[in-house]
This record gives sequence, C-alpha cells and structure tokens, in this order.
Amino acid sequence: MPEYFYADRLFNALERVDPEPGMLLVSAPGKFSPEFARTVVLVLEHDADHTLGVVLNRRSEVAVANVMPGWEELAARPQAVHIGGPVGAESAVGLGVTTAGATENPYLNRLANRLVLVDLNASPLEVGDFLDGIRIFAGYAEWAPGQLDDEILRGDWFVTPALPSDVVAPAGADLWGDVMRRQAMPLPLFATFPANLEDN
Repeated sequence: MPEYFYADRLFNALERVDPEPGMLLVSAPGKFSPEFARTVVLVLEHDADHTLGVVLNRRSEVAVANVMPGWEELAARPQAVHIGGPVGAESAVGLGVTTAGATENPYLNRLANRLVLVDLNASPLEVGDFLDGIRIFAGYAEWAPGQLDDEILRGDWFVTPALPSDVVAPAGADLWGDVMRRQAMPLPLFATFPANLEDN
C-alpha cells in the first residue's frame, strides 16, 4: 500500500486547525508508518523553524523507577516510561497535569489548560504539590520546517485540542480510538480502524 494512501485521505475533507503547543496530532486511519500508525502526538513546540511533539500512546516495558528514581511517586499508572518518538531516544521528556488551581512554578511550562512540560532537572519534591500526575517519555518526534504543515495538508494528521486525561490515560485505554470518538462525524466511525489492515 503506498504511503500516501490513508483511508482515502479522510482528513483532507475536514476543517483544518493549525497546530500549536498543547494540541494533538491524530494520525490518519491506515497511516502506513510503523512509527506513527494509530498514534496521538502532543505538540510541544511549533514555529517556522521546527515542530516537536511526543507520542502519547506508546508504552515501553521499562519502569520509571529504574531510569528516573524518585519520579515514580508522581507517575500516573502504569508507572512505565513511554516512547515519545524516534528522535533522541536517550532524552527524557516529562509531561504533567497540574492540580486544580495550581499556581505558577518555575519548573512547569504551561502548554494548554492543565497540561505542562515538566523540567526533569527539578527535584520531584519541587513540583509534586503542583501535579496530579506525570508521564515520562523517552525520545520525541520532530519535523523540519514546513514538513508538518505539508503532512497536514496531505491529510496525514488531524489537529484537535488535548484534554489533560490524554496525557495520563490508563493502561487499558485506546487513546487513538477515544480521541477519534470525541470528534465530529464521520471520525467516530473510524475509531476501531486497526493499526494493521491485515487484522481487519
């Protein structure tokens, strides 16, 4: 199947929203890419020079306690490191959900509503009272200038606001399907689209 053929370019027919920090990139049904098939990416940075994001729904088998001791107390269950993307696999990215009414903290960079980028150089004690939960990601996704805009125009990605629960979704959640279900029709009809078409 050619890489440019994703579910008859479903997202091409939908109203487009520009990506910005705190927004989600939802991969098109049938996306022919092992790194991004059926993924949900949270945008961390987006400007004319580059775009950075982390894949929210790729869990590893590595426990947070084994690689970032002390942070496991704040980590949402399952307390495992997640695979944030194919770039910088040795880099750690922390995303958190703040408590209701949390004040500003120099180690927390607000992305949208209660979603924050957590400075992992801080001590967990310095941020713990401000957070309801955290996820730690190994690596990230990166796009060159104009690359993501071209992919969105081609229909590879759908852009939509994130909810705090997207970052700390429980182990049994199908985040890609859940995000699709809360969109306007016809996207909910594709919520059960398999990652591998041979499984259909």
